[in-house]
Parts: sequence; C-alpha cells; structure tokens
Amino acid sequence: MNLPFARKRELGQHFLVDENIVRVAGRMADLHAGDVVLEVGPGLGVLTAYLADRVGFVHAVEIDLSLAPHLHQRFGERRNVSLVFEDALEYPLAELDPEPNKFVANLPYNVATPLIVESLDGLPGIDVWCAMVQREVADRFFADPGTKSYGAVSVLVQLTATRTDFHPVSRTVFRPPPNVDSALVAFRREKRWGPEFRSLKQLVQAAFAHRRKTLANSLALSGFERERVEAAVGGLSLPGDVRAERLEPEAFVQLREVLE
Repeated sequence: MNLPFARKRELGQHFLVDENIVRVAGRMADLHAGDVVLEVGPGLGVLTAYLADRVGFVHAVEIDLSLAPHLHQRFGERRNVSLVFEDALEYPLAELDPEPNKFVANLPYNVATPLIVESLDGLPGIDVWCAMVQREVADRFFADPGTKSYGAVSVLVQLTATRTDFHPVSRTVFRPPPNVDSALVAFRREKRWGPEFRSLKQLVQAAFAHRRKTLANSLALSGFERERVEAAVGGLSLPGDVRAERLEPEAFVQLREVLE
C-alpha cells in the first residue's frame, strides 16, 4: 500500500494498514454497540473505520494536521465520529463528550507510556484499554517485580488494571514498517483512583528515578525526607538496602500511606 503523503518521523508515525490485525484489536477490546471509544493517532483511519462501524461513538484525536483532508473526507459524514486535531498530551481528554469508556488505539511510540499513565486516573470513565504499542512497552505494563522490564509504569498500571489479552504484532502491518517489534495489549480497570493517585504516582516515579540506588536513596535524591523514608521502609519490614524493583505494586500503596 502506497501512502498518499509522507509520514512525519518526529511524530513516530507508522500507519496501521492491515485489516486482519484491526479485527484482532476489536476482539481484544470486546466492542459493543453502546461503547464510546477514544482513539489517539488514527493515521489513515483504518482502525477508526472499524470502530465506527461497531460502536456508538469514536473520538479520534490526531496531532498531524496534514492528515485532516484525508480524515475529513473519510469520516466527515459520519455522525458517530468526532475528529479532534490536537496534541493528545495537551488536550483536555477528560472533557470529551460523550465520555469514552474504552481506549483503543495504535499509539505513537513516543507518547504511548505517558498517555496510558495519565489515563489511569485522568480518564476515570475508561474501563478497557486495547493499545498497539512497542513490544518493549507492552512488556513493561505487566512485568514482574525483579525483572528488567519492571518499573514505574508497571506499578501504576498493575495497581489499576488486570491484563486480559496480549498479541504480538508483525512489523509488516505498518507502513512504513518500524524497526522494532510491536504488540497489542488489552487490560480492564479494577480500581478507580481519587486524589491520592497524584502523590502515589510521584512516589513511584521517584522510587525508580535512580534505579541502581536503594529505594531510600532514590526517594531522598528526589526530594523526600531521608529520615522519614528510612523509617517507613523499616516500618514495612523491608530491608534497608531494598531497591524499588523488588517491591510488589501494593507495597508502594502501603509506603505512600506510611509517608503521608
């Protein structure tokens, strides 16, 4: 398939063109007629069209204005598709109306992690995520403690949701093909967060900010009071030299409560 325009490398664009993998994504997202879907990075609209034929409404958020003529031509007459030409990291997604209950997207690699993390509490109406992401990122979401892939995003995603499906994706489903492997990962919300998520996220990100250092040292270097951190670590019966990567996700919730 020849692209009707040049991709923008700085936006990490690799357009989804394979209808078969779109059907896999639809199955993994467990689509229903009443769903309202948020799609970030519709690109050529292959996934958008599939979604629009099966759900109640699609919010398609695209940063690349050069795609506007193509997308308007394809979806301008569709009453259940809203095209939003904005940066999804800057746009107030929480104000979308109707409120989305599913997040289904082929996410640009350079924004996948922050978008998913921000949606965990910033989009409380989202019940199901189905994201096409770089394989390395997909592995991080549900990595086990003590592994190389386990990090802040692993903790935050696992404290919020349960993985429901995983599907490796060939590079050939994109134009142009990327130089990395991809995967579809689906997960379902188990917890809705309140204001406490902000401080929890700050704690978790600080804990992994200096990965080679102990948990206490990493938090102290990130601005937490060392004496309080050391007391909290001891109070949770953790060894003084423990690193963040050794803690189960729930331990960070306990740590936040002790430090409050």
